[in-house]
Amino acid sequence: MNLKHLFTVATVVLISALIVASLSRPSHKLSGSEVIRIKGAFGPESFAFDPAGEGPYTGVSDGRIIKWQENERRWIDFAVTAINRDGCEGPHDHELREHICGRPLGLHFNEMSGDLYIADAYHGLLVVGPHGGIATRLASEAQGTPFGFTNGVHIDQRTGVVFFTDSSSRYHRRDFMSVIVSGDKSGRLMKYEPETKTVTVLLDNIIFPNGVALSKDGQYLLLVETTTCKIIKFWVATSKAGTHEVFARLPGYPDNIKINSKGEFWVGIYAKRVKILEWIISYPWMGKALIQLPFPIMRLVKTIAKWRGTGLAVRLSEKGDILQMLEDSSWRSVSEANEKNGRLWIGSVLMPFAGVCKI
Repeated sequence: MNLKHLFTVATVVLISALIVASLSRPSHKLSGSEVIRIKGAFGPESFAFDPAGEGPYTGVSDGRIIKWQENERRWIDFAVTAINRDGCEGPHDHELREHICGRPLGLHFNEMSGDLYIADAYHGLLVVGPHGGIATRLASEAQGTPFGFTNGVHIDQRTGVVFFTDSSSRYHRRDFMSVIVSGDKSGRLMKYEPETKTVTVLLDNIIFPNGVALSKDGQYLLLVETTTCKIIKFWVATSKAGTHEVFARLPGYPDNIKINSKGEFWVGIYAKRVKILEWIISYPWMGKALIQLPFPIMRLVKTIAKWRGTGLAVRLSEKGDILQMLEDSSWRSVSEANEKNGRLWIGSVLMPFAGVCKI
């Protein structure tokens, strides 16, 4: 083993110790907050409400999209993203079969048609009708490059155009920590036009593009760049169309972004910023060496985040200013904060429940 690898092994030990020490959880609980458990699966990563305001709907670890029935206080099955469902459900490690069973992440309804558009990490961009069932694949590649990690989705309700992200063409969802520590820049922002059934790449060479949201006036998109803890503003209209700039810098690693009725934006923060991780990211060779080590360091980091980590819900103004930051002792690895009817729904890629609090 050469000197560089020896140094990397030492760094691994240091990282594990520092992450455990630095990821403290808040001891308080927000007023009116509750946990809504999900049976048989975990990871309600993103939420969507149908045109009638019912739901939310969310994708979970075994490839199902489920719907919350408020009057019955239970989840019901709504859709799936894969035809072959053998061995998908049940008490086992769903990550081992998510490339077969599907892993629905971003969700957004077309308010005119009632169709639900789905960004599935492995199966690409899909759509399912208002009554659910088996989703239909719309796209799985762009410009000859297959999607590796389809993630966020947002529909322009004025035109029906679907904006979505592919977080990496090199790594799959189950290896999302590798996307971060390697400094991977193969991510893309794209749009799908239902009328022509074509996909256009709007922006490429992005560092872990994640959630995406369109502004209230439809002039720009906000794009989460997870690794850099930034929100990027990408102009889709006005004389600035096609250009981009930094919209906000955040106190942690962001996942999804959702717009509320006021035109403000809620961002789910997976974990607070850790200086040692930022240091590793600044040296790409170190991150790549970590990935190649003969033991599952990335799985170790994910396990630590699951049981020791905490996340935040951050509300941003239309100018990118932080208006509010919320955290709760029950939240872990927050992926999304979605505001609806005076309540904030909290998603997570790792936990077997959805969080809800009054705001």
